[in-house]
Amino acid sequence: MDRNSAPPPPVMADVARLAGVSHQTVSRVLNDQPNVRTETRARVLAAIRELDYRPNSAARTLVTRRSQTLGVVSFDTTLYGPASMLYGIEQAARDADYFVSISSLRAMDRATLLDAVSRLRDQAVEGVVVIAPQTQAAGALEQAAAGVPLVGAGCGVTERVPMVAIDQRAGALIATRHLLDLGHRTVHHVAGPMNWLDAVGRMQGWREALEQAAAPVPLPILGDWSASSGYAAGRSLAVDPTVTAVFCANDHMALGLLRALHEAGRRVPQDVSVVGFDDIPETSYFMPPLTTVRQDFGELGRRSLQLLVDRLAGSRPGPAGHVIIPPDLVVRGSARPPHIA
Repeated sequence: MDRNSAPPPPVMADVARLAGVSHQTVSRVLNDQPNVRTETRARVLAAIRELDYRPNSAARTLVTRRSQTLGVVSFDTTLYGPASMLYGIEQAARDADYFVSISSLRAMDRATLLDAVSRLRDQAVEGVVVIAPQTQAAGALEQAAAGVPLVGAGCGVTERVPMVAIDQRAGALIATRHLLDLGHRTVHHVAGPMNWLDAVGRMQGWREALEQAAAPVPLPILGDWSASSGYAAGRSLAVDPTVTAVFCANDHMALGLLRALHEAGRRVPQDVSVVGFDDIPETSYFMPPLTTVRQDFGELGRRSLQLLVDRLAGSRPGPAGHVIIPPDLVVRGSARPPHIA
């Protein structure tokens, strides 16, 4: 044997020999079975640590027919929402003793999503969570769900796929009503891209709140979630002296809007009140601190993972219902009653 070659990795028999127990006892400890004495379990775990033993997951899958691995398909994890959902899913999977295999996509079209689910199935995942916030993904989810337990996170409602989502429409309603209740005649809207379900739901809630109050409904300005698009919208709105309140569909666009208003000499909140959406960690450090709608992305990720685990355990047989999480309004310093000249 080559003297420079690495020694072979330890196997279960090595652990059993060092701990002074049988191969079957080591297996019971690894599978966390209860019928092992406390002192025996401690010796086996100490031997595992000393040898740096790693179970052969492929062999265990063949024996148990369980991979203890779940797949996650995510889109654009550079955005705060999908990244936070992914973190919540990973934490929940760890708590449930599952591994996670992630497929991150640049585009969420039908063919790409189906291919991602297929590749995860080739890795023997037991089920898949799909973070699919774009409108074109809903139909693909139904087709993908035919061969594997699947849960959508932040997706559109379909009959065959269980889904966990935050109520975007309700969040926009409470944001817009907050500004109207402060006394503003109407509320302008900087919207997200219309191929995103979140943007569509937030625009619906904004429009509904205005119509319920019999307030004028201004033309929305479309952005792309970025601060630069919020800045461009802000430059357009700043030149209109009748604009006193703006609801931005996310906090990054609100940040750009605040900069544009400041450059134009429009004070926030004295001249223009601004409300955002998401409650990213930086919003309390904006100038002024931003009133915004908080989405609990971590809870969304945890609930999505738990719904999938429940389905795998058989506690939710067949098509499951949808879980809708309500958002909260976080009031800070960026909104106040309109200035009366």
